[in-house]
Amino acid sequence: MRSGVGGSAAAVVLAGLLTAGCGGGEKDTGSAQQAGRPAQGAYPVSVTDCTGARTTFSAAPKRIVTSNASSLELLLRLGAGDKVIGTGFPPGKGTLPGPLDARAQQVRVLGRTVIPKEKLLGSGADLYIDTFAAMGSMGGGGMGDAPTPEEFRAAGIRHVYLKSTACAAQRKTPVTDLSAVEADITSLGAVTGTSARARELVAGMRQKVTAVRKAVGGTPESERPTYFFFDYDAGTKQPVVTCNRQLANAVISLAGARNVFADCDGDYRQAGWEDVIAKNPDWIQLGVRDRGSEAANKKAFDEAERWLRSNPATKGLTAVREDHLLRIGSEQTTIAGVRNADTVAAIAAAVHPGKAG
Repeated sequence: MRSGVGGSAAAVVLAGLLTAGCGGGEKDTGSAQQAGRPAQGAYPVSVTDCTGARTTFSAAPKRIVTSNASSLELLLRLGAGDKVIGTGFPPGKGTLPGPLDARAQQVRVLGRTVIPKEKLLGSGADLYIDTFAAMGSMGGGGMGDAPTPEEFRAAGIRHVYLKSTACAAQRKTPVTDLSAVEADITSLGAVTGTSARARELVAGMRQKVTAVRKAVGGTPESERPTYFFFDYDAGTKQPVVTCNRQLANAVISLAGARNVFADCDGDYRQAGWEDVIAKNPDWIQLGVRDRGSEAANKKAFDEAERWLRSNPATKGLTAVREDHLLRIGSEQTTIAGVRNADTVAAIAAAVHPGKAG
């Protein structure tokens, strides 16, 4: 979507930064923040969407709606949480770390899953941060009847994306690092006038990932355990797998493991259980989305594990037989956020005991 003051020569254009977020594979993760990095609160600021259309901000937004808990968490961490007036896919109580939780619980819930179109357009927001775009496996009917660019404009709402996930399917090469996530954080920092805090968050993520790389990065490819992200919420009849354009591929790779579906191009695709059996992964992550409470999340993890252990097609898998089943939430693995780096460390500690963690 295009909105705001377009094409200003004075604009601090983050388009190149965000293009890097949808670009190629392994590279220096610092490249996402080099030339043109804005000063704290420098405006105008321009960002681009998945198609390259530009949105320009002459000042920080004052009323933000987030599509889900991941984008809400990023704004809270950036110090822009007081601007958030509503969210979809709200975080359950106690599911966000530390003081973020209480602040998140105060945000108005516009939709338990995808925000209904009428509620979004009538929310009074001046910015909507969209995690999903064309993602079809997030539950709640996918994007459903999403507003058109013209409807967003008529409502006075600017529409920007977390490109590391929303634009993943359009990538031309596999994603093997967190540079696209760093670009999202940097871009949100620039838009909300919190660039200094964004740099701190990115630096913290890099520090964690660097520690993991030092610990397990030298492990030969042939010695890295194979890993399957089991998206339990996408259904068990026919598994939806994370391919090499999905953020999870980078998280798994950085942790010193091998995504068993890294050979498929794209972000997600449907496979058959016969494909999973043929891969016979060493480790399986029980990918469960936040259910709204610790007890509900535990119940969902238990259900996912019970299904794997009782299903004739999966109970003989190496990971199941050897109890190599990790309970790590889906969002922090597959959607942009500071906790992607924490997930890298958690997976590494499990699959490389004695080396990482």
